[in-house]
Amino acid sequence: MLYYLFDYLNQMDIPGTGVFQYITFRSGLAIILSLLISTVFGKKIINFLRRQQVGETVRELGLAGQNEKAGTATMGGLIIIVATLVPVLLLAKLNNIYILLLIVTTLWMGTIGFIDDYIKIFKKDKEGLKGRFKVIGQVGLGLIVGTVLYFHPSVTVRTDTGSTNIFATNQTTVSAVPMEEKSTATTIPFFKDNEFDYAELLSWAGDDYENYAWLIFIPVVIFIITAVSNGANLTDGIDGLAAGTSAISVIALGIFTFVSGNIIFSNYLNIMYIPNSGEMTVYIASFVGALVGFLWYNTYPATVFMGDTGSLTIGGIIAVLAIAVRKELMIPVLCGIFLAENLSVVLQVSYFKYTKKRFGEGRRIFLMSPLHHHYQKKGYHESKIVTRFWIVGILLAILSIVTLKLR
Repeated sequence: MLYYLFDYLNQMDIPGTGVFQYITFRSGLAIILSLLISTVFGKKIINFLRRQQVGETVRELGLAGQNEKAGTATMGGLIIIVATLVPVLLLAKLNNIYILLLIVTTLWMGTIGFIDDYIKIFKKDKEGLKGRFKVIGQVGLGLIVGTVLYFHPSVTVRTDTGSTNIFATNQTTVSAVPMEEKSTATTIPFFKDNEFDYAELLSWAGDDYENYAWLIFIPVVIFIITAVSNGANLTDGIDGLAAGTSAISVIALGIFTFVSGNIIFSNYLNIMYIPNSGEMTVYIASFVGALVGFLWYNTYPATVFMGDTGSLTIGGIIAVLAIAVRKELMIPVLCGIFLAENLSVVLQVSYFKYTKKRFGEGRRIFLMSPLHHHYQKKGYHESKIVTRFWIVGILLAILSIVTLKLR
């Protein structure tokens, strides 16, 4: 909203008001504002949750320090959502399709997580929202995001930043006009000339196969949103783990977004230029500020947990950001912590069922899953586990960033 106010003032030639035209300025303002909201007003939200007796119910898992967490305020994801959306509504271009998609994602996944937490806390049902309803919600969001990104006319790319439309004047002078096109192209990390088009998977279907690329693209979007949101949900198991690792991944996505949305940087780095996507940098800055501010209260010993309200929202936002900036194939590296947590659960359950069927007794690969609980069972303190996971997350983020030139 402030963006439109200052844009109007700039048109009236009022000195200084043009600064709001710069994404870097608005991003800096967004991260400061979100930090202030999450730290200052976060305390008020936590006190409100305590008054409403919104406390964590702890299941007996035999983990050190587990019982001390009982009654800790939960649903703290509300802090992240509020601290993200307020600066975005004030500072971002609200007619930008990417910003609108991210706002919808935040509210959609936040609602699913809120319902889940509400059932756990107020209905005293430890299972919360049934898994099939969560999946239905995630699939619904995937359908919306995939359909918009595929069909909306504002979602275009330039896979070759050197490509131009050439035409001659009567003096045979050549002019260049950037070529933007609808495309389902994405980026394959670590490879030169690394664009891959999902439509090519249907090349066997005839000359007009590109018209049916949505049959591949939309299911891929659904799968990624479901997988990443569940990965974030599983990672949220000990103080500061999900918020910290997510902030690291989002910062890396912010760098990808800024350079992909800037024709000069994308041309220099020889990467895909995505018009209008640079505006997402403002959203990312706000989101990072909200996550870091939330850590003020969520680091060990936590005074608030994010609950599914926060973890599902975080996963959904990261997934949509990666898809929008055409870096979804980077997710296994960039969100390696989420992947490891997901795989630990899948491997544990699969191996247990297999050995029970074959030997009559279920066996386990890990002492406990998700992975962070395995290290807790081995006697590592929460703070040490979280810090080491953060370090791994930083290494993976750096590796992801260097793929801009390392191909």
